[in-house]
Amino acid sequence: MKVKVLCRNPDDYIRETKKDLHRVPRNYDPTLHPFEVPREYTRALNATKLERVFAKPFIASLDGHRDGVNCMVKHPKSLATVLSGACDGEVKVWNLTKRECVRTIQAHEGFVRGMCARFCGTSFFTVGDDKTVKHWKMDTPGYGEEEEPLHTILGKTVYTGIDHHWKEAVYATCGQQVDIWDEQRNTPMRSFTWGVDSISCVKFNPIETYLLGSCASDRNIVLYDMRQSTPLKKVILEMRSNSLCWNPMEAFMFTAANEDYNLYTFDMRFLDNPIMVHMDHVSAVLDVDYSPTGKEFVSASFDKSIRIFPADKGHSREVYHTKRMQHVISVKWSSDNKYILCGSDEMNIRIWKANASEKLGMLAPRERAALNYNEKLKEKFKHHPQIKRIARHRHLPKIIHSQAKEQRIMKEARRRKEKNRRKHSKPGSEPFVAEKKKHVVAVVK
Repeated sequence: MKVKVLCRNPDDYIRETKKDLHRVPRNYDPTLHPFEVPREYTRALNATKLERVFAKPFIASLDGHRDGVNCMVKHPKSLATVLSGACDGEVKVWNLTKRECVRTIQAHEGFVRGMCARFCGTSFFTVGDDKTVKHWKMDTPGYGEEEEPLHTILGKTVYTGIDHHWKEAVYATCGQQVDIWDEQRNTPMRSFTWGVDSISCVKFNPIETYLLGSCASDRNIVLYDMRQSTPLKKVILEMRSNSLCWNPMEAFMFTAANEDYNLYTFDMRFLDNPIMVHMDHVSAVLDVDYSPTGKEFVSASFDKSIRIFPADKGHSREVYHTKRMQHVISVKWSSDNKYILCGSDEMNIRIWKANASEKLGMLAPRERAALNYNEKLKEKFKHHPQIKRIARHRHLPKIIHSQAKEQRIMKEARRRKEKNRRKHSKPGSEPFVAEKKKHVVAVVK
């Protein structure tokens, strides 16, 4: 005769200490949980509300500059180090963990127009209004040593931007033309010109490292191949681009910050129209920087705010501003994907969280599990009207709010005018032009 008995191991459900929780066996059969969806909806609603309650993105302000912060650069090897250049020619090296300036250099006469760090992190380059390119050691000079550059190159014209190659001892400067320099030489290896206007920004591609992109003041975005003697191609937009940034994960994608309040993400193989037009700013966009994941980027604007855009969406997911912050000139996303730094007109560098409601510091395993669960719930119910409304709501300064409203009215008026013109014209004579195609004037190869 067989006898079957129930056998329960007390270790599976009895707690070991008083602080442990009882382990409760759970049956996942959906028929036993008829109110699971309403319960999850309530939890998602509460999680969304709490996210907005805890959204306090501002961390710290680094003050010490005596003029507006014109450019910033991240240290390629150290997360805690960032360099900034000001409009009075001063360069400061900051320690972000201590939130203090560790070194100050009077680098140039006039503006510091551009900075870049060497890929190994041992030195950095600056260019300024005094027509010089200066090469500096990253380490603070020892006792009794002079604070002097390793190398100085005096050019014929003002240099407006600089960027270093990601793998080789080569850097590029821009001004009236784009010059490619070897670190060991005093004259450029190669110079690119296309048109006669000044170039404001030049950037190396982090993946296809021999490719460069530049923004010129005659509304062009020009692409170059370092191995060739002539530029590759250019796209002409309706207004001037102030800066561009390559996507660190997708080799052919770059985003340009434009004077017409928008940002344009292009695929360099198909420049006829942008992949995405990112609209939300109410004034000229001055700088842009990608997150290390390549999924998002941050933009700095003349409208005294910074915005975080998903790379594949047309509208921002976050907007940061403070009462004291003026026109934001430069912005950087930290290499660990957690922080954003912005430098503005009123001499301050501000540190923000990339996720406004993220808790900083160590998380207990149960705390992390709860946060992950809440994220999944918010993702599941994000299209419900109530949750969508709470998640989208942002407080904006009155001036941005009123300008955004004015722009909506103008855009609606233009759309109505187009519609009326099409309605009263011969069929086919007024073709419908997509929003993406409206901003590109021409592509020249």
